[in-house]
Formats: sequence, structure tokens, C-alpha cells
Amino acid sequence: MDASNEVSLELRDIAVHYGAVRALDGVSLGVREGEAVAVMGPNGAGKSTVLKAIMGLAPVVAGEVHWRGGRLEAETHEIVREGICFVPQGRRVFTHLSIEENLEMGCLYLADDEEKRRRLESVIELFPILHEKRGDMASQMSGGQQQMLAIGRGLMGAPDLLLLDEPTLGLAPIVVGEVFEKVREISDRLDTTVMIVEHNIKGVLEIVDRAYVLDKGRVVHEGTPESIRETNVLTDVFLGRAQPDRDDGEIDEP
Repeated sequence: MDASNEVSLELRDIAVHYGAVRALDGVSLGVREGEAVAVMGPNGAGKSTVLKAIMGLAPVVAGEVHWRGGRLEAETHEIVREGICFVPQGRRVFTHLSIEENLEMGCLYLADDEEKRRRLESVIELFPILHEKRGDMASQMSGGQQQMLAIGRGLMGAPDLLLLDEPTLGLAPIVVGEVFEKVREISDRLDTTVMIVEHNIKGVLEIVDRAYVLDKGRVVHEGTPESIRETNVLTDVFLGRAQPDRDDGEIDEP
């Protein structure tokens, strides 16, 4: 990643409230074009809420999301047309559809059948298991394979920015490594900008260019993986020493 690349996505002082709970409290962060950036922190830190705020899925009460130099104001269902795709946690696939049909759901808005076919071939080339099983029902896939399918479906939108929410959650250790390898390959080979929320700290720091550490809805550190390894910030946030407690308490990740 060229550090001189311009910021393509920027969150400016974003606040998200769920009732009396401040899930995000003045969060500002940016992602440069071509980067892979992680958002990390303990449960309740606001990690997934960052992605939901970008997608219009969280109650943003203050601040702005900017994309390519302008305020991102598209409705949630239209954001894919802006070049942003979101893969939520939980391996949400259509089990009653085939793998190929699941992938095609990622670009339903596209009227050009030739372009759909080109994208499909590109995605299944990236994920050989999807090529091998393209006619099988998604319900027949393992958890790891379903996660690959969910990411592949996101790529069918030909995104410039791919948002991944806990892509390794609940997967076996050997599969976790495969998912991380694919995320790095997507970033490098497709030149896709990636923002990934991930609980597997060690694994995600191996594949990203930079990372933000959140605690209680605030950014407490930003830097390269090396800078994070050289500090005590992760120990501090996971043991509750990064900043004073707020009076609204903690909640599970929204």
C-alpha cells in the first residue's frame, strides 16, 4: 500500500446512541485507497457499530461519513452502487439456493448479463471451492465454505471498498488461516480497499496495513501492526485500563 494514497473513506466525529448507551462517542478514522485496515477492541467497544454507521444501519446522532471526498448519503440498499459492499457476521447465505445462485444475489441490480457472468467467473477463480461446488446447495457447505461464499457474494458487487464484520467468527483455527489469506489476496490481487472488524487480533495484524483500536466507543490507538505490538494498548483495553469508565456502562456489541 502506498502511504501517499488519498483517504477514500472517512468517519468524522461519529456518535451512535442506542437509548442511553453511547455505542460510538466521537469516532474519527480514515481508510486510504488500497489499504487493508482493521478495527479491533473488546466486546462492547463499538467495532461492528463502525461498519453499521457507514452502511446506514446504526442510529448516527452526530458526525458524518465521507466517501471519495463527499458526504455519503445514499440509502443502505443503494450503497453498493457507490462501490461499497458489506459482509455481515454470521455467514448469512441463502441455504435454499445453489452456490452460483447465492453469488448472483450479490449483483441483482446489474442488468448486463455479460458483466454478471464475468464477475461470477472472476469470483469463483478466486475461491476454487466455489468453482468446484458451484451447482451444490449452500446448505451442504461447511461453515468455512459458507464464509467464503458470503465474501464472494460481496465481491460480486465489484466493490472498491469491502467491509467485513468478524469473518472468522466461529470457524476452526485451520479455516481461520484460510479466510485471512483470502482477505489479503483480495486486497493485493484485486486492489480492493478492505476494512475488517475482527476479534482474532494476532491473525488480523498479519494481513492489514494499519489498525484502529476502540474502547468504550472511542478510538484509543491508531497505527501499524508493528506500533500496536510495541505498545501495551491491547493489554490495556482488554483489561479495562485504556481510559476512565463512563457512567453509562458497557453493553454487548450492537
